[in-house]
Amino acid sequence: MFLFSRKYRQLLGLDITTSSIKLIELAMVGGQYRVESYAAEPTPPNAINEKSIVDPEAVGDAIRRAVKRSGADSHEAAIAISGDAAITKVIQMPRGLRDADLEAQVEMQADQYIPFPMDEVAYDFEVLGPSDKDAESIDVLLVASRSDNVEQRRSAVAAAGLEARIVDVEAFALENACRLMTHQMPDGGIDRSIAVVDFGATSTTFSVLRNLKIVYTRDFAFGGHQLTEEIMRTYGLTMEEAGRAKKEGGLPGNYQAEVLDPFTDDMTQQVSRSLQFYLASGSGREQPEKILVCGGCANIPGVAEVIQSRVGIAAERGDPLGQMKLSSRARAQAVQRDGTALLTACGLALRSFD
Repeated sequence: MFLFSRKYRQLLGLDITTSSIKLIELAMVGGQYRVESYAAEPTPPNAINEKSIVDPEAVGDAIRRAVKRSGADSHEAAIAISGDAAITKVIQMPRGLRDADLEAQVEMQADQYIPFPMDEVAYDFEVLGPSDKDAESIDVLLVASRSDNVEQRRSAVAAAGLEARIVDVEAFALENACRLMTHQMPDGGIDRSIAVVDFGATSTTFSVLRNLKIVYTRDFAFGGHQLTEEIMRTYGLTMEEAGRAKKEGGLPGNYQAEVLDPFTDDMTQQVSRSLQFYLASGSGREQPEKILVCGGCANIPGVAEVIQSRVGIAAERGDPLGQMKLSSRARAQAVQRDGTALLTACGLALRSFD
């Protein structure tokens, strides 16, 4: 599965969702990340059903268009499966095992934690370090998924003429990308609790990080597509027209009060509810000190301020590209406009530098 491959490669971060395919290529220049290339393409209708790719050829065609528009140089990609398609478990292994022996031990124990036949599973592992549970053991992160989940995405990438060198998990990619937003966190996120809410088109992920590591995550069905549908219903537009009007403007004067404000209220309620779930999820939970609002909906004017005033926690639009240089090619593709929706893609592209 190549989940924890360590060899340096220039990889395209490729985020494949039900609504869009986002591609970003990063480089390291003078000790600073630079966006080399970027593009986004709409996902073909009915090509993805509940996060499963049912038409790899159609998705591959969209990926190929994105690669062409971006002008990206690399032909290798890092992709991700959704968190609900992955099984993750921290297991303990004896300290001091050689690599080959450790791999054999993990393989022997994996079937205890994976509820599928091992010949139907893709899995990988990474040593996390000494175990707090046993001084003679190490903690090992085991990650597994049904092979079908992996092969669907690999097939789509292959149809685009690319090779999937790394298959990650969306939650890990998001966590990886959050280090690009430390400039927006108190004390760079060290010894601090920070909430990150990533509003997608049809689903949203609410995560809380402590020391830049995710300690809680929750996915729920809510996203910008609901705003598009409301615009479509209210003004008698097609879905395509409504989506364009949402981005470019030109809607009637009552749009703010009758459509946008109620949707912003819904966003705020979703954040408030997620915070309540987080605080109730375990003992010792503390209110996050800041909320970073990400995803396409984060571009709604004033939405972070509304969330801050209603929830009572400092909130700000998340900006993973804020400390990056941009190539002229990436600037031409308006990557800054879409930056807040690129958490997963950026987290995947960062795998180039492991």
